Amino acid sequence: MIRFYFHPTPNPAKIALFLEEASLPYEMIPVDTSKGEQHLPAFRKINPNGKVPAIIDTDGPGGNEARVFDSSAILLYLADKTGKFGGSPEDRPELLSWLFFIASGLGPFSGQAVHFQLFAPAGYQKHLENIATAYVRILKRARQAGAISDFSDAEFEAIVLILMGARGYLSQHYSYSKKGVTAVPDHVISAYRKLITRGLFNASRENGDER
Repeated sequence: MIRFYFHPTPNPAKIALFLEEASLPYEMIPVDTSKGEQHLPAFRKINPNGKVPAIIDTDGPGGNEARVFDSSAILLYLADKTGKFGGSPEDRPELLSWLFFIASGLGPFSGQAVHFQLFAPAGYQKHLENIATAYVRILKRARQAGAISDFSDAEFEAIVLILMGARGYLSQHYSYSKKGVTAVPDHVISAYRKLITRGLFNASRENGDER
């Protein structure tokens, strides 16, 4: 059994999607980061870095209980454990390259994007451009692989905005923006709906809502 420590934010969503797709039995244990529960001593024993996601595998290597934290480490661990989604030996170099691009570049950038767009003073436009560029690189690779080949050019550009807003930027910016923007453009809505129909957001958010 996998004990999955979760909050409905992007990094835990990766693990939720893997567990669902791999049909692994798991118990979801909510950690409310808005209340600082990730810093409680009990959780710090599981992840000394005080962040979600984290898992405990009650049937780890040798039948012993094993803890794993950091989303990329968990994905690799579960891929090795299940033999699923780890790629063939021929695919492995490409898979690892993009996984760690996300871990070291895209992941941190996405969190920074929300901070700079919502809370930081003006003057960070170049930083935001760098974040958007990182998203474009990985989305172009997804398009080449056929994953989003049916998206129009406008929808493709909208995905960048949607992903940069995964922690709430999209709704806050368009609903409450001080700049006077009051409605989400149609191409953003259509891109978002296409992503939802492919299960990119709904599985993890539904699981989060159950708690």
